[in-house]
Amino acid sequence: MEAVGEVLARRGGWATASELAGTVTRYAIAKALARGDIERIAFGIYALPDLPADTVAVLAYDGVLSHVSAAAASGLPLLVVPAKPHLILPPHRRPRPGPPAVVHWADVSSAERRERITSLARTVVDCSRMLPFAEALAVADAALATRQLAGEELLAEVSAMRGPGCPNARQVAAAATPLAGRFLESILRAILIGAGIDGFEPQVLVMNGSFRARVDLGHRQARLALEAEGFEFHGSRRDFTADCYRYDELNTAGWLVLRFTYEQIIGDPPWVASTVRAALGVRQLDSTYTPTVASRSAG
Repeated sequence: MEAVGEVLARRGGWATASELAGTVTRYAIAKALARGDIERIAFGIYALPDLPADTVAVLAYDGVLSHVSAAAASGLPLLVVPAKPHLILPPHRRPRPGPPAVVHWADVSSAERRERITSLARTVVDCSRMLPFAEALAVADAALATRQLAGEELLAEVSAMRGPGCPNARQVAAAATPLAGRFLESILRAILIGAGIDGFEPQVLVMNGSFRARVDLGHRQARLALEAEGFEFHGSRRDFTADCYRYDELNTAGWLVLRFTYEQIIGDPPWVASTVRAALGVRQLDSTYTPTVASRSAG
């Protein structure tokens, strides 16, 4: 007869008592519990000790993973990973004893109940309820970029929502795009939107003869490019040289390139906005600029 831990490992790390019946004995379960080989995380539910905290909370409360926890589980970017799992329980149900968690009460679909996680559209909307605009926009951009969620579907989801967070969620849905390249780029775009700075588009393609390059955010008329620089450093001298070529070519093509670091974008948004506004004002004074760019296809 298999060991209890082996049975749980084969079943994905957890199982109910009824699922274990006939495979292992009650005595074997008791011995495995005593040795610490397995844990009882709720009445009649047993799991391996290293089961992820989100899964343990979902099973212990018999809920659905939601909000920022569902975003993290779906691979969507977050500025701050939640310290406690977020769960949705059916309305009016009292939570069972369980590990630390943030509990929400709401209806869920049968599919969400079966999968134990909210849908991608629901996840984006729920994140938009609780996160600042910039962070919520980064989540929405990334969700649209997966092509598993359409912009029309997201707009329909927010149009039907009620309660707290509606204005933020609707602004997020209206501004979200699948063209955004990275988390930090979405945050930078949100800063511009919040400051009322218009005209910038994500992933603009700049062409000058044989030279081709995409910039994170580009203003066609002003030929002003914004680049969101993360923690990454040049991996080699060759990478550094290629980067210098790129920015020299952009300047030669008549583009002014502003590069903003993670610390500047996250830590000093007002300075970022004022810097972009000042540069844009200077560039727009010269009416001789004519765009030679092609936008990235949404397909």
